[in-house]
Amino acid sequence: MQRILSLTRKCVQEYEMIQDGDRIAVGVSGGKDSVLLLAALNGLSRFYPKNFSLHAITIDMGMGMDFSPITRFCDSMNIGHTIIPSNLKEIIFDIRKESNPCALCAKMRRGMLNDAVKDLGFNKVALGHTFDDAVETFMLSQVFEGRISCFMPVTYLDRSDLTTIRPLLYINEGQVRSIVKRENLPIISNPCPANGNTKRQEIKELLREMNDRYPGYRERIFSSMQRLPLDGWKITGETRNTKV
Repeated sequence: MQRILSLTRKCVQEYEMIQDGDRIAVGVSGGKDSVLLLAALNGLSRFYPKNFSLHAITIDMGMGMDFSPITRFCDSMNIGHTIIPSNLKEIIFDIRKESNPCALCAKMRRGMLNDAVKDLGFNKVALGHTFDDAVETFMLSQVFEGRISCFMPVTYLDRSDLTTIRPLLYINEGQVRSIVKRENLPIISNPCPANGNTKRQEIKELLREMNDRYPGYRERIFSSMQRLPLDGWKITGETRNTKV
């Protein structure tokens, strides 16, 4: 866990994600990335020089998922946990019957999360996007949209007066899987009908093939994203030393 905390702190510091007095809501879906994010920020709060508080928020999509293990995990760290009920599953899959549901689902979940964050009085929301998520999003934009784009490490939403931060950008998927297993973190299985059958999954498999053929391919993409630089990205220590 020490390596995870070190990389989280490095990302937070280099992108100035956290300030004194921040009240941070952590979006926790129950998946491995968001649960690790919650654990990492909780660990960081014990020694980071700037004081901040945490609260977990889960958007229940109406798929019958049991989030009680997440609530118990939050209780063990003295972190509050709010579950927001919704009928997103019914809207997306039963009513609209979306053939490519991921973009709409993400947009609706993000809107519900931001509304809940504001209602509960928090000024920042932390999301569990990792190194691999950033590289995949960058490639998705090129392959399917014909543009060079990716989400930003820090995003200020002026209409809602919220700041979104992504503290896990220096941590890759293999590290996430390893530490989640080692620490026995509570992970909730996602029964989404679209799992494993998305454009992102296609890009994930393409990147895996390219990385096998050209070792370090993903790291070089990440480095190029910072060197461009993309909007909101900058040259940091991880650009000069891109092995994450």
